[in-house]
Amino acid sequence: MTAAEPSKPGQREGTLAFVVTEDWFFVSHFLPMVEAARKAGYAVVVVTRVRRHLEAIEAAGARVVALDAERRSLNPFGIRSTIVELTRILKREKVDAVHCIALRSIVIGGLAARRAGISRQVFAVTGGGFITARQDLFARTASKALQALIRRGLEGSGTRYLFENEDDPRALGLDPKAANVAIVGGAGIDPDHLKPQPLPHSPPLRVALVSRLLWSKGVDLAVEAVRRLRARGVAVELSLFGEPDPSNPRAIDRELLLQWGAEDGIHWHGFSDDVRTVWRDHHVACLPSRGGEGLPRTLLEAAACGRAIVTTDVPGCRSFVRDGLDGLVVARDDAPAIAKALERLANDPAAVRIMGENARARVLEGYTEKQVVDGVEALYRSWTKTAA
Repeated sequence: MTAAEPSKPGQREGTLAFVVTEDWFFVSHFLPMVEAARKAGYAVVVVTRVRRHLEAIEAAGARVVALDAERRSLNPFGIRSTIVELTRILKREKVDAVHCIALRSIVIGGLAARRAGISRQVFAVTGGGFITARQDLFARTASKALQALIRRGLEGSGTRYLFENEDDPRALGLDPKAANVAIVGGAGIDPDHLKPQPLPHSPPLRVALVSRLLWSKGVDLAVEAVRRLRARGVAVELSLFGEPDPSNPRAIDRELLLQWGAEDGIHWHGFSDDVRTVWRDHHVACLPSRGGEGLPRTLLEAAACGRAIVTTDVPGCRSFVRDGLDGLVVARDDAPAIAKALERLANDPAAVRIMGENARARVLEGYTEKQVVDGVEALYRSWTKTAA
């Protein structure tokens, strides 16, 4: 992706700040949004915790301002201090619009924007996190409290909402087709970079799970499903690609990952810096998510590479994968159902190939970087149209 050409002086809309917890998260999932903001006439600032990705963000045409906040912490004093510091940054940078990515940034960024007198806000809900992944009383209570805070405490006439599936706006009490709501395919995929590759030889059916290694991603369910199949003599292997996220309370312990990786037919490879090499060597993508997703990028990447998908009936996953066409969608939290789906594919190589071809076509229907950039640019331009 190349950075957009700077806007002409007469088109300048001011400065837009992305507020996001981690620089790696912005680079891996949302970097094309910089192009959308620049095309809409904004100078771009990314306010985030800086680790190793400053140069990648700057190369896309944005300046980076460090905001060091631990996203795992729920300390109210720490959160208040983050809001105060972010307010100071927004005022100092003379920010005219904020684009807050994920629920924590929406709350902190929304409160800071209000204190700084900024009315143009994009609240990008990239999934419900633990609130929608969990089904207990605490999660339901937290969901209601969050909805009240965002809709009644932070929302204004200049607020726009950006979602990655149609379930999440409804969870916030919004109509997915409302004028202030846009739904896009995550940050999109570059289909010229991620291309279909020939399937490897089979058997065995080679299955890959590429993700942060969290309990909410259902990694344990994929492991259990493959255990069951191999105990019955089904030729299937599972590769885990990714690392546990130390700032996420749902991270899987490294020792357990090492134990799983030592089991017959299961391999833990750690982080892959080129997902194309993963899909070159595997037939099927598996993400047995327990929920909390927006639109998992790993599914888009696998689909762009022409790979069939096995996933669960949760928001984000079910909105992208069409059961029986691009892959198989099974019940949430059900290892036997995952095993059944993988066995079906292990016994039907033709279906694996056809589903992979369909998945690639699905990406081209609305999930490319260009399509997403165009949708986000239109959302930014809606502020100017409303003012006019």
